[in-house]
Amino acid sequence: MKTVDLALLGFGNVGRAFARLLLEKYEELQRDHGFKPRIVGIATGRHGVCINPQGIKLEELVEAIDSSERLDLNRFNTQTPVIDSYDFIQQVPAQVLCETTPVNPQSGLPALDFLRAGAKRGLHLITANKGPVVFGFRELTELTRQKGKLFRFESAVMDGAPIFSLFRHSLAGAQIRGFYGILNSCTNLLLERMREGESLEQAIAYGASIGITETDPSNDVDGWDAAIKVAALSNVLMGQNLTPKDVNPIGIRGITPQMIQEAEAQGKRWKLLCRGGWENGKFVCSVAPGMVSADSPLYTVDGTSSFVSFELDVLPGLGVLESDPSPKTTAFGLLSDLIDIVRTEQA
Repeated sequence: MKTVDLALLGFGNVGRAFARLLLEKYEELQRDHGFKPRIVGIATGRHGVCINPQGIKLEELVEAIDSSERLDLNRFNTQTPVIDSYDFIQQVPAQVLCETTPVNPQSGLPALDFLRAGAKRGLHLITANKGPVVFGFRELTELTRQKGKLFRFESAVMDGAPIFSLFRHSLAGAQIRGFYGILNSCTNLLLERMREGESLEQAIAYGASIGITETDPSNDVDGWDAAIKVAALSNVLMGQNLTPKDVNPIGIRGITPQMIQEAEAQGKRWKLLCRGGWENGKFVCSVAPGMVSADSPLYTVDGTSSFVSFELDVLPGLGVLESDPSPKTTAFGLLSDLIDIVRTEQA
């Protein structure tokens, strides 16, 4: 039975959900996919760093994190202390680097540099981070290719929903002409709360209370999270070289309760709409609020759900809906990337 050694860089909600999912699926991965996952290193900002070539027991790991125990204690760590994340990447005896550090929508750093270091060392790369996909897709793909490895990032746009793998496998040969949808679940929830009578500020406070919005929600409210997702889809699937600034997003701060009520009176709803595609031989993209009517598939996409529809040369409309995602949903995207890497190696 093949053992696949993993290094986890970042261990927040998604990283922890991934560890739990590996534990939950451990027997299934052996039975159905022919490999045993083994975590041999974890680097975190809050809980320390641990490296153990014999593998870190997942049951003990989950217990330790839940009780806020540091990971550099002897029961987890068998190596000399590492200096920083780059030293961790060089020392950890892994085959796959799984990166889940915070996103930087302006440059993709430092996550992009972490993944560059992993690629140059000859590791497979998996990330849930949109930044490196937007700012380093071609570079990281080439760096891993040179080493006979793979760069995978299914969780970067719609958590665990199959977007990139769909086009890599099932839709290979189809040409994308454009896409549109709702890619930021946070603003989708905020607009729904406003439709129910709350102000934007009240909706943001509610989002913070359930962990959907950050203390500073500007990346969501001002459209930057949606813009980086538009750039990721455009760059990976449509051969573009965009940054979020090229998308030039318009967020939802200008949407007032009165505008919400007026739209309702017309049988319409405000949504933060994302678009990208070819028009008259030119590639155009946007993130901006817009009203949709009841006959639009976007009309009933509420709460923290997301939706994207693709126009293809062989399919006029193909939609993917993701309802109420969680860290486990994102963790599944990481797991599907890991399975894809193992399958490709075995082919």
